[in-house]
Amino acid sequence: MALENPLLGITGSLPFDVVRPEHVRPAVDALVASSQAALDAIVKAHAEGRLTYDATMGALDVATKDLDAALGVAGHLESVAGTPELREAYGAVQEAISVFYSGILLSAPLFAALEAFAATPEAKALTGGKKRILEKTLVDFVKNGVKLDAEGKARLSQIDVSLSQKTLLYSQNVVDATGAFAVHVVDRAELAGVPEGIVAQMAEAATKAGKTGFLVTLHAPVYVPVLTYGENGALREKLYRANVTRAPQNLALAKEILALRKEKATLLGFPDFAELVLSDRMAKTGAKAQAFVDDLRTRLLPAFERENRELDAFVAETFGKDVLPLSPWDVAFYAEKLRKQRYDFDDEALRPYFPLDRVSTGLYTILQKLYGVTVDAWTNDEPGGGPRSWHPDVLPYVVRDRDGGRIGAFYMDLFPRSDKRDGAWMGGMQDRLPGTPHASENLAVVVGNMTPKAAGAKTALLTHREVQTLFHEVGHLMHHVLSTVQERGLAGTRVLADFVELPSMITENFSWENEGLGLVAGHVDTGAPLPADMLARMRAARTFRAANMLMRQLGFSTVDLRMHREATGATDAELQTFARDAFQPFSPAKLPDDYAMIASFAHLFGSPYGYAAGYYSYQWAEVLDADAFSRFKADGVLSGDVGRAFRETILARGDEAAPEELYRDFLGRDPQVDALLTRMGLGPAAA
Repeated sequence: MALENPLLGITGSLPFDVVRPEHVRPAVDALVASSQAALDAIVKAHAEGRLTYDATMGALDVATKDLDAALGVAGHLESVAGTPELREAYGAVQEAISVFYSGILLSAPLFAALEAFAATPEAKALTGGKKRILEKTLVDFVKNGVKLDAEGKARLSQIDVSLSQKTLLYSQNVVDATGAFAVHVVDRAELAGVPEGIVAQMAEAATKAGKTGFLVTLHAPVYVPVLTYGENGALREKLYRANVTRAPQNLALAKEILALRKEKATLLGFPDFAELVLSDRMAKTGAKAQAFVDDLRTRLLPAFERENRELDAFVAETFGKDVLPLSPWDVAFYAEKLRKQRYDFDDEALRPYFPLDRVSTGLYTILQKLYGVTVDAWTNDEPGGGPRSWHPDVLPYVVRDRDGGRIGAFYMDLFPRSDKRDGAWMGGMQDRLPGTPHASENLAVVVGNMTPKAAGAKTALLTHREVQTLFHEVGHLMHHVLSTVQERGLAGTRVLADFVELPSMITENFSWENEGLGLVAGHVDTGAPLPADMLARMRAARTFRAANMLMRQLGFSTVDLRMHREATGATDAELQTFARDAFQPFSPAKLPDDYAMIASFAHLFGSPYGYAAGYYSYQWAEVLDADAFSRFKADGVLSGDVGRAFRETILARGDEAAPEELYRDFLGRDPQVDALLTRMGLGPAAA
């Protein structure tokens, strides 16, 4: 069977090219059985008195390694190449998977084996990652219900199964709703103001669909430019309303997911889901997370109100008072007009200076200067075999360390497709665990939904915002690839959720600094650098309406925390109203009555945990990032010494020590929130 099913015995480059829907169920059944055998061996070791780290905690750390790898491959394909057949096959195993994984932390015999080992002299002498993973795992068993009675365990397992199924369906509904919507435009005049490159994409989409004219979709590379530049207010409104009312059936799912999460928290002895989630994160409690968000909002409010008064005054003077009050589908459009007047800056005009091939090469040079790694194309001549990607657009790469040795590889899938989820993410698919019998090669995927190249063009042309997104995800990639942690459960990005965004946000900074832009930016035809005046305007515009940008994120965090900490109503409509009203104070315009963003908020509802009760961690990490980057600024933006320190104290160490300790190891002190406000031009003087 191992020879016939590519999801069994996964090694090397991962079999993305040959996995089929019919492989999923047999592989899961076989790998659940082998994983269970590995768990049973731990219990047997306890019974026989073989209480060593390797026989207990060490064995538990890798017991599900092969199952995790198979699910990683199948789950990734479901998200980027989700045919109906693959979706059905992947969805069909969710119950079995959930029951199995829930059962691990509910197993009294496993917990007893770990507790017995923890009492031994060997355990008491552990240090570093081994000590931390043992302590965290014992807490996880208790936190996840190992001490519940049989009835409680059975119900908890049912909840986990239901959450896995409902959150998967929620994500699939968002993909379907996004892909199903399109406005067919025949008259080019209706697209006035939209950049020519985007219009060309719309025409190409229409041609592929067998239509004349243009197809305007909800995919971000089309949606954002239309809302920002499109002169056609009726089209902007149509797209906006479609976007914020996508997948209405998900309102019922969101309500059910919230109820299940609340029940799970109560069953485990927590007052609400936020307390359950945050008990082992940097924020510790829902109250502290909410206080952090509220404090930032209070600090931002004067600047937020000032920015909105300035926009209204500009609109009234330039376009007439009749345009006011602005509708939500108007804000980005008129804000762009103000930005262009104030800074004479158009983000679309930068596209020729950010060709994807130049951006990628420059980014990899930055990584080399900072961390000593090189990134090369992954070819079929590579020892161990060539890449095995799932789509012709996917670009495969190999990562080598200072000594030239290969330490990892990754695939980059950057463009939208109808069967692919929205958004951008990095997924760690395989771990390298140096110094252990289970060492394997790092492998990851970097996924985005950026502007594809125009028909006949030699490369895609990105906006600077898309460049930032690419840098962000590659920051996560470095966290995964450069890990030297021996314990799988602590390796790479398996850190606390309110710390995981630090490496990605740190990496974004290099897309703003002269040293980074000098490597990344170059005209697609001439190679000429970004003109100094254009760079100056771009940098000046960075803080344009910065309070609004951060306030929007704080709004999402508030909706998230309030939904998971408070009662939200008995009906779908009441939940929708609750979420809309919670977000309204963070919006510069009055939201429509049918505003239902939570029906497509996959960060919160697209997986059993995800960023649920943890969306605030983006702003938390922004504070960490703004302060930590000060060391790069002080010692040289592309300083190899600072890069080496960041690699050794943050990227390499995963979760083998508390994040507060790692942060202090790098910066020498605790973070200060004022650093973020100062960087955004929103310090006390600016407010």
